[in-house]
Amino acid sequence: MTAPLTADAHAYGLAGDGIADDGPALQELVDALGDATAADGRPRTVRVPAGRYLVRDRPVRWRSGVSLVGAGRGATCFVLANPGAPDRPVPLAWFTTAQHGAGPENHIADVTFARFEIDGSRVRTEEYEVLAKGLGLQYVLRGRFSDLWIHDTAATGFGCDFLQDTVVEGVLTERCGRQDPGEKMGGAGIGIGVGGWGPVERLAVTDCTARGNGTNGIFLELQQEDWVPPRGIRVTACHTEDNRYGISDWGADGLLVTGCSMLGNHVAGFDVSAQGTTSVGGRGGIVTGCVLDGNAGDGIALGNTPGPYAFRGNRISNNGRYGYWEHNLAGGDQEPATDVVLESNDVHDNALDGIRVDAPLHEPAIFGNRVRNNGRRAAGAAEGGGAGVRCGPLSLTDEGADWLPGGHRGKEVRVAAEPSAGDTAAEPSAGPPVEPSAGAPAEVTALVVDNTATRLDLVPVRPGAVTAWPGGTPAPGAAYRLPDAPAPRAGLTAAAAVTHPYVHGNRVRDDGHPRTQVHAVWLAPDAVWTGGRVSGNDFGGNASAATRFDSPPSGGRWRDNAG
Repeated sequence: MTAPLTADAHAYGLAGDGIADDGPALQELVDALGDATAADGRPRTVRVPAGRYLVRDRPVRWRSGVSLVGAGRGATCFVLANPGAPDRPVPLAWFTTAQHGAGPENHIADVTFARFEIDGSRVRTEEYEVLAKGLGLQYVLRGRFSDLWIHDTAATGFGCDFLQDTVVEGVLTERCGRQDPGEKMGGAGIGIGVGGWGPVERLAVTDCTARGNGTNGIFLELQQEDWVPPRGIRVTACHTEDNRYGISDWGADGLLVTGCSMLGNHVAGFDVSAQGTTSVGGRGGIVTGCVLDGNAGDGIALGNTPGPYAFRGNRISNNGRYGYWEHNLAGGDQEPATDVVLESNDVHDNALDGIRVDAPLHEPAIFGNRVRNNGRRAAGAAEGGGAGVRCGPLSLTDEGADWLPGGHRGKEVRVAAEPSAGDTAAEPSAGPPVEPSAGAPAEVTALVVDNTATRLDLVPVRPGAVTAWPGGTPAPGAAYRLPDAPAPRAGLTAAAAVTHPYVHGNRVRDDGHPRTQVHAVWLAPDAVWTGGRVSGNDFGGNASAATRFDSPPSGGRWRDNAG
């Protein structure tokens, strides 16, 4: 076969009619172009006209120097399917260490994947298979992934690891991780393993969007525990929404996250923890100029890291639990995080504490922040049912209620489980109904993301779902109940060891009506606050006293604080 620098897919046997299996013809073409590139060193490109190209039962093993360029999202579509191989994952393109011996000396170089769609909805494996991705390449050098739409894959949509001198730009991933219940490996929109190239991996992820994916919108994950966490990775101008986690750093060093929006994710907007396969949290990262708003759990969750980490100039607001949560998961690094910086952030209207410290911190710097109007989960217990109560797919309305707006944010509402007539069952992965107490009707629970005086807005039962109800929408008039508000709720809470902190120039107060942030600073019974400086802060205007010390501070200077 003659191997031109640019090959038209139709001219080499791809039909693009959505019926014929185009996988074998594409594999033959990629091999021919790959051989030619290896012979003369000149990279080739496959141009794929508009059409639907079926790749069935077997992925295409990719070759160095071969690019794949379509006619645009929604025009050129690769449809992945495995009807004849239910135990086999079928990414469009793969080249991995386990299957093909990929490594720094056996890598894919000089490739572009651009301007096409991958539809993974027809791949279903008998058990969850982490390799059932849209793209699954490892050890890529000088790659470019641009203007791609990847959706409905069984595992991660864009699942490429060890990307050196590579750009991932304008990639849209939706409803990927379809078979991941939320706690398996992978299952993300964009999941990138790091560390294979050594201490520096030069990678830019920019202008990407990840919505409704089973685990993360975007994650970076160290792949072997004994590898050095790499520097050189940037995530800029990306949008993550309705994933379990928005953006996660599970093992990079000096990750730069800039100008991103992390909205409506189910557990946290930004996460550093031991969630990854090696239980290694990121360190040395900087998150700046981001919006973390309306996440059902925390805005930022940071843990299992030795530090440092810096958060500057972010808006952290309207989240269903804490604005910022310092914590450690079991199984990861437990040493105190050193040199954590919270500077010039706007932390407001979160359901519980604005800043919560539940893991040891050494020499943190918290300065110039506005921590205001938090503790919004202030509404008391409520219940109802009967006339005026109705449920929608993502809401519960009680026309007779008069709730504090935002006052039920982050609560679980429990509702009698009888579904409306004609309702369809929710996805099997949603889980069983809550077991009832003796003599009581069965109940289902849903998580409140926000509320008005009469309506609860609810979190989908899983990312990408269109309903909050695991067993179908409850019938009109269904009885419901909401728990009481927890207390106290502070702007800054310490419930662990904090040594030599610098807390200066913050505005930690509540100007709302009513005031729901009970204290500016609360040292909980388990806190050990040692040394440091707390000065020049505005602690006035909270619902109760400015400070509450259930564990008195030891040493240090507390001076010139208003309120």
